[in-house]
Amino acid sequence: MDEKTLTDGESRFMEIIWEEEPVPSGRLVTLCLERLGWKKSTTYTMLKRLGDKGCVRNDGGLVTTLRSRAQVRAEESARVVERSFSGSLPGFLVAFLGGRTISEKEAAEIKALIDAHTYEEDKRLKIKD
Repeated sequence: MDEKTLTDGESRFMEIIWEEEPVPSGRLVTLCLERLGWKKSTTYTMLKRLGDKGCVRNDGGLVTTLRSRAQVRAEESARVVERSFSGSLPGFLVAFLGGRTISEKEAAEIKALIDAHTYEEDKRLKIKD
């Protein structure tokens, strides 16, 4: 498994930290017991593991994230597209939609996102054509 890839448990743990940060490690232990049913040792093992992955920092008992929620989601999404669809975003979209329809508003939002993420080089080529 890629060192940056998060397991389901690591993702759930990160969600708690993102919601609560900066969070004292003792409070994190309590939250993990309440929300995940984890013992103190499990929480600290996970904290060390995610620290080794460069996701969190435990500085004097205060836990903060080093990677944003958006960054982690973007990385994980890119891995899914690469692994399952050979890097093809159109292939991913076809599979994701699976014959479903989307509203005009959703289509407009997707088109706007595509336009915002289109390479400048491609935009120049479109203008020349």
